[in-house]
Order: sequence, then structure tokens, then C-alpha cells
Amino acid sequence: MAARKKPAAGNQNYGVDYASFAESMMDTSLYGVGAYFCDQHPNLVDDVIKEADAIETVGLQAYAAANDLSFDECLQTLLTGLAVRYYKAIVG
Repeated sequence: MAARKKPAAGNQNYGVDYASFAESMMDTSLYGVGAYFCDQHPNLVDDVIKEADAIETVGLQAYAAANDLSFDECLQTLLTGLAVRYYKAIVG
């Protein structure tokens, strides 16, 4: 087995094509939901992220009960918040 030569510090190339990788990340339903929400409701982006964070912290059932919401409403908000954060992370 031949030993591989270690690249010099700062010159590490792990064979990743970052443009292709980023493009593949955009080809997901989560990305599409996040993009749509951000485009259609730009004024609600921060609010949905904040509420999704609260749901994550407290838990779906507890948050729903404490805020007189249905489990489905909380789940939709949580997933939308995740999608928006995912979209924003990809597009910067």
C-alpha cells in the first residue's frame, strides 16, 4: 500500500467540488420550502425562525399545549423554520 503525500498546510484539497455540492443542496424540498417562504413572506422570516427555535426548546406537544395550538400547527411552524434556516445557510 503506497503512502499518500500529505498536502502542505493551507493547501488541502479534499476533492470537493463546492459549486456542485452547493447546487446539490439547493435541489431539495427543504430548500424549496425555505426559498418560497422567504420570497413570499420576507417580513415573517425572523418571526418563524424565533418561533421554531422556541418549539425546538420546549418540544412540540408542550409548546402546542402552552400556546393553545394544534400539534400540526406547531409541526408546520417547526418545519418551516428549519427550511428557512436551511435556505439562508445555503444562500448566505
